[in-house]
Amino acid sequence: MKSVARYTLVLLLGAFFGVAVTFDMVVHAERAQTKETLSPLPLDELRTFSEVFARVKSDYVEPVEDKKLLTDAVQGMLSGLDPHSTYLDAESFKDVRVDTEGQFGGLGIEVTMESGFVKVVAPIEDTPAARSGLKSGDLIIRLDDKAVKGMTLNEAVRMMRGRPGTDITLTVVREGSKPFKATLTRAVIKIQSVKQKLLEPGYGYVRITQFQSATEKGLTDAVRKLEAQNKGALKGAVLDLRNNPGGVLNAALGVSDAFLENGIIVTTDGRGADAKSKHMARPGDIMHGAPIVVLVNGGSASASEIVAGALQDHKRAVIMGTKTFGKGSVQTIVPLTNGSALKLTTARYFTPNGRSIQATGIVPDITVEEAKVTKSEQQDRLREADLARHLEGGDAEVAPKPDDMKKDDKKKDDKAKSARGLPADDDYQLSQALNLLKGVSIFRVSQGG
Repeated sequence: MKSVARYTLVLLLGAFFGVAVTFDMVVHAERAQTKETLSPLPLDELRTFSEVFARVKSDYVEPVEDKKLLTDAVQGMLSGLDPHSTYLDAESFKDVRVDTEGQFGGLGIEVTMESGFVKVVAPIEDTPAARSGLKSGDLIIRLDDKAVKGMTLNEAVRMMRGRPGTDITLTVVREGSKPFKATLTRAVIKIQSVKQKLLEPGYGYVRITQFQSATEKGLTDAVRKLEAQNKGALKGAVLDLRNNPGGVLNAALGVSDAFLENGIIVTTDGRGADAKSKHMARPGDIMHGAPIVVLVNGGSASASEIVAGALQDHKRAVIMGTKTFGKGSVQTIVPLTNGSALKLTTARYFTPNGRSIQATGIVPDITVEEAKVTKSEQQDRLREADLARHLEGGDAEVAPKPDDMKKDDKKKDDKAKSARGLPADDDYQLSQALNLLKGVSIFRVSQGG
């Protein structure tokens, strides 16, 4: 046993020293800037590791390959850091690249790990996850008949993905309710990241479901379409980032830049020189200064929080809704020689005013909880015009009485909007955003603006 342990320790130290030599060259290249020194290798801890490795090799109930033990050790090393650092094998690395292009197979759900379970950050619109009713904050504890506890995030994600048309049953725990099961049918997830509609003459609505490489162009096209539909510039717009789990950083920068004339969009700060950056806005505002309300909630994460924080600090938009998720860390993908990759948290995001997003999120300027708008059921009130021999209003034009929409027609209309990923008429947060835009517009006109 001692000889095995000694032999294993020699191999491991040889491997570690080999890495150290390569890393030392990088450190020397940056030392003039960072003035940091490389700590000596922790020999006592490496000796303990080699003893555990040798004991598993010799005494575990079943034979285990060296490759699996070492891969699991790497995964354990990273998963112990934070929920977002992980080891990506070749297949997972490919999936990450595919995701940013806006098309992949699976359920359409953004997840992270919490207390050993899969936590839903946000379901993506127009996907099986969204249609099943999954919500931000749900904990997935079983995938079919397998417990999630003990899985890595990559293993859980791989189980949820699969051939389109196949089913998977999720056991879900939601705060305030008993565990329940939801059976979802996998599909090819094609995400249209930007959608738009004209809420009323002069007021537009733009929904960004996820930040992808083409999102900035999609936003510009959406605003131009709304202006064409409105036959002129918009008086204001709602930018909906609710349940948007994030995505590509460059897309978040582009969306923020589209509304800002100048100044900082976001800064990052980490230990390495590459982790310290400052991203600036360029001149040009696609809304020409018209007021904007940004809707956010607990499912708004990462890139969504960058946009909300930038527009809030520059006072370019009013942030409305509920507090965001608080995912304000930067993950760097480092390709490795064997075709796999390392996803490592390397920095934190800070808003233009220096506020950290990590674990704090973006607090809305106006807090509006999720609710539905319903008209009160009441009998028609008697009005002046109903009285016998009432006095007419003179030469003033009388506003026509609008026809009431039948309830069945409204339900069909709401269903059609939902299918297009657009809000229904009973969306309380959206109605409050629209009312705020109208109030700002009226105030501007009254002030001669």
